[in-house]
Amino acid sequence: MRKPAEAYLEIAKQLSEEETERLMARMRTKLMRRLEDKKMGVAEVVAIQLEIEEEELREWRARMAEIRKKSKSK
Repeated sequence: MRKPAEAYLEIAKQLSEEETERLMARMRTKLMRRLEDKKMGVAEVVAIQLEIEEEELREWRARMAEIRKKSKSK
């Protein structure tokens, strides 16, 4: 089972209720099941979701930079 990084856990604890709800709305079913089964707390699953979204954003930015680079060279 994936554990949240300490930095993301601290961020998750400081989020407002609305921000937490927004993250939970985007959460994957696997994380929701962990929350429902009480294997993890809200702060932990939100921290993991934050971490996942950060990784996805980094990957997206890298792909976009590559696409822009290719389009400029044409």
